[in-house]
Amino acid sequence: MGKIQSSEELMKYISNMNKDNSVFQFSIPGKGKFTLVLQEEDEQSVKAEADESPELKRMLKESMEQYESGSGITTTELLKSLSKKDFM
Repeated sequence: MGKIQSSEELMKYISNMNKDNSVFQFSIPGKGKFTLVLQEEDEQSVKAEADESPELKRMLKESMEQYESGSGITTTELLKSLSKKDFM
């Protein structure tokens, strides 16, 4: 699990995500632990990958449950909620 020290560092990880590097677990001091999952627009390929990976399937299921219950936030909301003091 990576420890993120700045919003710029988080954006660097997001920018480097791709099909082969699509899940990133990290913590932000003062905020907590996060799992970031890159989801392609092609739903069929996401389903195929989830069918091949029980861990990815579990994380996607949890993510959908959190989204549906309103307990999740967007990346934009997360970045807006961060300040320099969160990384000290």
